[in-house]
Amino acid sequence: MDATQIAQIALALALGVSLSASCGFRVFIPPLILSGASMAGFVDLSSDFAWMSTWQATLGFATAAVAEVAAYYIPAVDNLLDTIAGPASAVAGAVMTAALIGGDVDPALRWALAAIAGGGTAFATTSSTATIRAASTTTTAGLGNGLFSTLEAVVATLLSIVAIALPVLGFVLAVVIVVTIARSIGRIRSKRSETTA
Repeated sequence: MDATQIAQIALALALGVSLSASCGFRVFIPPLILSGASMAGFVDLSSDFAWMSTWQATLGFATAAVAEVAAYYIPAVDNLLDTIAGPASAVAGAVMTAALIGGDVDPALRWALAAIAGGGTAFATTSSTATIRAASTTTTAGLGNGLFSTLEAVVATLLSIVAIALPVLGFVLAVVIVVTIARSIGRIRSKRSETTA
């Protein structure tokens, strides 16, 4: 593996991690944006993921994204979706990351990187947002969940667009967002501990 190939893999991972973090907020928005970007020629996908660059895939992702965003505004359904979103986002993150890593990379390495970097990032983000939503449900009787759902959809969209346009910046933003969420969860848990003490 030469330096050029290593640089290409690193750039693909930066983009994959950014999109995977976006999947942690909404599962289908990042694949929709990646599909559209690949059709427009902004992103090259591995040949075995060429199906993502079709109108059928884009339409399917768009339909799923609209349904997902709408469902998060339904009380109680939003918390139920969080239990499904964890595994779904991990799969989506891994698939998108694998699609971005060149097909000439050894398949075992490619999928290991995709599962760890993409799937791991998406699952960690989803788990964190689920914790915050649960806290919102408890403290606001669910009234604050709509605002949180809107924020999630906006972050998923903007982070995906930035990731496509500027992968390194997208990666940095993804790291900042994940760290910020982790700190918020730490504060939530501290308050719970103080309340129960």
